[in-house]
Amino acid sequence: MDAPAIRTRRLSKRYGRTTALDALDLEVPAGEVFGFLGPNGAGKSTTIRLLLGLIRPSTGWASIFGHDASDVARAHRLLGHVPADVALWPRLTGAEILELLASTGPGTDRRYRDELVERFALDVSKPGRTYSTGNRQKVALVAAFATRAPLLILDEPTSGLDPLMEREFRRAVVEARGRGQAVFLSSHQLTEVEAVCDRVGILRGGRLVEVAAVARLRRLHRTEVEATFTGPAPDLSHLPGVQDLRRPDDGRLRFFLTGPPVEVLRALAAADVSGVRMRDPTLEEVFLDYYGDAGPPGPAR
Repeated sequence: MDAPAIRTRRLSKRYGRTTALDALDLEVPAGEVFGFLGPNGAGKSTTIRLLLGLIRPSTGWASIFGHDASDVARAHRLLGHVPADVALWPRLTGAEILELLASTGPGTDRRYRDELVERFALDVSKPGRTYSTGNRQKVALVAAFATRAPLLILDEPTSGLDPLMEREFRRAVVEARGRGQAVFLSSHQLTEVEAVCDRVGILRGGRLVEVAAVARLRRLHRTEVEATFTGPAPDLSHLPGVQDLRRPDDGRLRFFLTGPPVEVLRALAAADVSGVRMRDPTLEEVFLDYYGDAGPPGPAR
């Protein structure tokens, strides 16, 4: 398909005086794993409901592979969805639920589905009413990953999963990308997004504040540097990009660096350096640079 998996233009949703999503411009190409980050209340769930055609935008529009997202019958033939809170038919067994979803969805690879059942350690003989939160999540994940829909929309998909099952989830995402499927992963699990996503979008108070590759997003923020010396430490305070320079009494320099490191590395190379340690920020630290400790400003849903 030539059209992107997801495209939005000025997509907005208001509830009275509350703006849940404000002028979202976003494009996710086919075959990309896109992480959609934000804490509770940032507008992630509103975005997903708009993409699924479950609610109407106040202004703007969204499309799925070129089809208006509000045309639910057509758009849903092109996507699989895992909601944040999975509800199952209580009297049907897991096997019956998976078969029902396969018969009503956009096509399922049953052999791959059976493999996923084993990998996720899912007992499909039990009725839905007996499943824990984690097992309900597994049913939804198996059904979604087994579908051959070109787009998967996953909303907090690993809630209730243990670390071993989270590893299987990440493996399944990589396999979906290898088949050319696009994956839209809405999450607040930063390590999860960091592990599998090609690009990340950060939503704050209903507005998109950044879209970038994970590696580039880290480079936009400061790198922690620690250098030790056998002789006198150089004066780096005047160099561009050096912040929070500290000089402990142990022959070390500690500072943060933003932007190109050329000038700093040149100054360090001219001194008697015995060791240098540089640490890139994690995605969580990048995220907190946007939010601080207070969370997103203003109300959103």
